[in-house]
Amino acid sequence: MADRSLDASGLRCPMPLLKTKLELNSMSPGEQLEVLATDAGSNRDIPAYVAMSPHRLVSQSESNGVYRFMIECGG
Repeated sequence: MADRSLDASGLRCPMPLLKTKLELNSMSPGEQLEVLATDAGSNRDIPAYVAMSPHRLVSQSESNGVYRFMIECGG
């Protein structure tokens, strides 16, 4: 279960990624963030960012054009 949720639905690239970064910056290590996005670029951008950061992508899915990411905040 997520500690925080970010609904970036309807936002165009790069806003879902930028909002995800800002939200993670305000979180403590170990907390989980759920991100919902409808921009197809998010499906590539968010996992790529997480891979280069101290955070961890716990899960990623897509359903009816909505991309869902569960990210654990790293130290």
